[in-house]
Amino acid sequence: MNEKLADWIGGLKDRWDNRTQSKDKTFGWLSLPVILVILIFIVLGIYWSDEPDAFDIAEITNARAPEIIARITTGSYTTSTVITAMETLLDKRGGYLSNDILPPSIFLDNIPNWEFGVLVQVRDLTRSMRNDFSRSQSQSTEDIDLIIAEPQFNFDSKSWILPATEGEYREGIDALYGYLNRLQNPANPEAQFYARADNLKDWLNQVEKRLGSLSQRLSASVGQTRFNTDLAGDAEAVQSTETSKQVEVKTPWSEIDDVFYEARGASWALIHFLKAVEIDFEPILTKKNALISLRQIIRELEASQETLWSPMIMNGSGFGLFANHSLVMASYISRANAALIDLRSLLEQG
Repeated sequence: MNEKLADWIGGLKDRWDNRTQSKDKTFGWLSLPVILVILIFIVLGIYWSDEPDAFDIAEITNARAPEIIARITTGSYTTSTVITAMETLLDKRGGYLSNDILPPSIFLDNIPNWEFGVLVQVRDLTRSMRNDFSRSQSQSTEDIDLIIAEPQFNFDSKSWILPATEGEYREGIDALYGYLNRLQNPANPEAQFYARADNLKDWLNQVEKRLGSLSQRLSASVGQTRFNTDLAGDAEAVQSTETSKQVEVKTPWSEIDDVFYEARGASWALIHFLKAVEIDFEPILTKKNALISLRQIIRELEASQETLWSPMIMNGSGFGLFANHSLVMASYISRANAALIDLRSLLEQG
């Protein structure tokens, strides 16, 4: 929920009441333009709040290797998918909204949280591309383009000027294009993408933690008293500050829809990234008999992208009269996370 919008509408209502109660009708004609502006903002807000559709992994990858000299290589699908995800973030309806300071964008919080969910997944994957996928071993040098791309995507997501976030992210996209072009050029063996089980396992470990955190935050929409398991599993484990044995966990009511749309954005990005990984890592996944496990994760995440018919995120109790959209989303993400743990186990086996 966005308190700025409520305050702004309340201020307009007060001014309207004062004007209608005033005996001086000299400026009464101004009410019509104000109403028209409000209606325009509402229409734009609804139009810009529409989430982008999924895109075809194979189609966008094939489109980026049309020249005779270029060819689709291992890593092309993953790299092309990251590029398209970031371009979608910047070029969708309304453009990039997270750093806007003018109406109606400043009153919208669902899509900015969706954008942040996508951005977090892009950051994690590009970090793995820089540190693992593009390097043959720990002593090998980093790729010259990924050195640029990875920190660019970690730039402040809400900076609107000097420099603007969009400009920084465009530089990261350009660097990824440079890496992709070198990756597909047979005359340039310096750019590499190593599809190994250990590399994939390390990235999936990051995804597992992200999904676990989202699942916990979504489940906390109704509030829970949980046992503190911070040190569970290690008798000698210690922590810096002592905490109680039971903790009360509850997502503030004003952040429930924020967490929901962040999870929608993260799931949208992961669906595409996992589909790209399925192609680039197919020999490894086939050898480990893990293709079905990966596809099941994708299916669970796709279920989280079903059309939301309610005009607002409902927060009913777990077994109450009204729906709780956060718990439904948590269910899909938890099941995807459980399948992800099984997939990592398969990759660890010889």
